Amino acid sequence: MSEKRLYLTPPEIAAEFIEIGAAKTRSRAGKLIVLGILAGAFIAFASQASNYAVHGIASAGLAKTLAGALFTAGLMLVIAAGGELFTGNSLIVISCLERKSKWTGLLRNWFYVYLGNFLGSLLIAFFIVRSGQLNASGGALGGFTIKTAAYKTGLPFENAFLLGLLCNWLVCLAVWMSAGARDMTGRLLAIFFPIWLFITSGFEHSVANMYYISAGIMAKSNPEWVQAAYNMGVTSAMLDNLNIVTFFTKNLIPVTLGNIAGGVLFVGISYWFCYLFQVKE
Repeated sequence: MSEKRLYLTPPEIAAEFIEIGAAKTRSRAGKLIVLGILAGAFIAFASQASNYAVHGIASAGLAKTLAGALFTAGLMLVIAAGGELFTGNSLIVISCLERKSKWTGLLRNWFYVYLGNFLGSLLIAFFIVRSGQLNASGGALGGFTIKTAAYKTGLPFENAFLLGLLCNWLVCLAVWMSAGARDMTGRLLAIFFPIWLFITSGFEHSVANMYYISAGIMAKSNPEWVQAAYNMGVTSAMLDNLNIVTFFTKNLIPVTLGNIAGGVLFVGISYWFCYLFQVKE
């Protein structure tokens, strides 16, 4: 008797996402929002842990490598504990292309999940700032939080879009491979390496940025953290450019569009075309 396989092949994973996507588009709005809030909080926890771990490391490469290893816990929590993450839900496109889901259902899912992710991220950012945790290292963590947010709102539109595209290409590959594992260990390992790659590479994730930038904006209210940010090279112009308007126009909009393009085109549509598309004779 042959042993049971502990993984699915790529064509089998593609077939799995037909029903996975259909189920997601049928979920009620309240469920999507709550699961979205949880996922946003999970990603925010990972973002904050990454900031805390690396805020005192001078080497950018070493800091990114460590941050990437820690950040993987965010998607692990989403997949293992349960949550709805906007970026990973780019793969619903497979179900739509197979006509098992409606395109309006995909957009409905994205809307409610994105809203939930945003609320979850804001909640954790508020808790972190109010808790005083950013006073760590004499306020250096607060300064680093502001510096990170200021960098992200200073990206040109094209750069933010392309960094978002590259990010969600990897994130959706992590979700794709985790769906192919038949046990929890396999799922967690499938998640770890692609997420580690995207953070180490400095790519842009819209949901993570909901935490990074909102925490940075909130941290601006503390003069000590602002001074720490100045000591780290943040200029007055960069600080002025860090606000609610630029949060959306300079980062969330281009990064979100890039995330959609990366996940939909390079994972969802690509694998649908390779494994599910049938040429009419």
